[in-house]
Amino acid sequence: MYIVGDEEIEAITKVLRSGALFRYNGNSECERFERRYAGWLGKRHFALTVSGTYALTAAMIGLGIGPGDEVLVPAHTYMATATSVLAVGAIPVIVDIDETLTISPDAVENAIGPRTKAVIPVHMWGAACNMDAIMRIARRRSLLVIEDACQGVGGGYHGRKLGAIGDAGAFSFNYFKNMTCGEGGGVVTDDDAVAERVRCAIDPCHFYWQGRQDSLQPFAGNGGRASEIMGAMLNVQLDRIDDVVARMRQERKRVLDGTRHLGNLGLQATPMNSADDDCATHVMYLLPDSAAAHRFAPLVSGVVAGDTGRHNYTEWDQVLLGRGAAHPAMNPYEMPANAECRRHYSRDMCALSLAILSRTVMIPMHPRHGDRDIEDLVHDIDLAARYALEPGMSAPQGLRLSRVVDKQKFDVA
Repeated sequence: MYIVGDEEIEAITKVLRSGALFRYNGNSECERFERRYAGWLGKRHFALTVSGTYALTAAMIGLGIGPGDEVLVPAHTYMATATSVLAVGAIPVIVDIDETLTISPDAVENAIGPRTKAVIPVHMWGAACNMDAIMRIARRRSLLVIEDACQGVGGGYHGRKLGAIGDAGAFSFNYFKNMTCGEGGGVVTDDDAVAERVRCAIDPCHFYWQGRQDSLQPFAGNGGRASEIMGAMLNVQLDRIDDVVARMRQERKRVLDGTRHLGNLGLQATPMNSADDDCATHVMYLLPDSAAAHRFAPLVSGVVAGDTGRHNYTEWDQVLLGRGAAHPAMNPYEMPANAECRRHYSRDMCALSLAILSRTVMIPMHPRHGDRDIEDLVHDIDLAARYALEPGMSAPQGLRLSRVVDKQKFDVA
């Protein structure tokens, strides 16, 4: 969460005072957000739900993915990308990332098998995937594309919004995302039939509230309906998102410009697929090895990507252990329909990804960082790089970053 202020408080208070917390009330904040966000994305349909995880599951239900299907997921993403595949009865197949920290198009191409039905490119840490390459592969090999834009809210790829390029896109609006209502998510698509199935997955009773239609027979689902409080807050947050992302892009550009000379020492900026359009939530660097990355990161309030726990496939216990459901009879790994799918994993199966992650450092940007904050960050990156990369350098003196650390990433205004 970056900025929450009086506008959100007033919007939520208005809903509470109205007593109309249920979205089917004739003047819905949820419906207003769905229309506005679909238009902002340049798409026909957007359906709001309770989380990014449920959005991914609903998107796959909408596209007809289920038992007997494999879905390619990257080795570096929040575990929900993989577990949502299991939630629809399909099998996740884990493939390597490249130095952008997003799914490798070459790995996607090489991993396609006879049971592969879809790929989920994840715009990880707000960095755009190579969507042109992925879409070319998908169209040539008849794969569905579900964009996981849960960490890419507000970003784009060469003029198109993240999440709005594939067959469907999933978003998260939880506390840690660029746009928030505490928890929340949603699905975008241009396909009328997919949208109808998505809405049924989110709310099996929506047909009754909205009127029965003959175009789709309803099916049972757990449901993940959003409340009017969520919709009200998101309508305010949507008014802010362009400015929030623009400020982070500006900060990242200034930091990269100010540290470009450190490439001579071995501090290389992480390659980006769409630097002018993505979210710029972090500035990221590739260091020569893991030891250098771990020397560098603490001095700049950064984190080594390989240390981010559940974002790395080695920590996805439910997947690695083959426990794909609460009840064994519903475990996709034991379903006869999945007998020909690839169902076995090892912790070293994506060694290339682990090597990249172990030497990548991520430093958060913030829309409220001012000139002095950015100057201090550039100064400290310079000192930290020399300490991490020049032999015999002693621990740096004169770090200024405490000013930036004290100004937490997750502000409340």
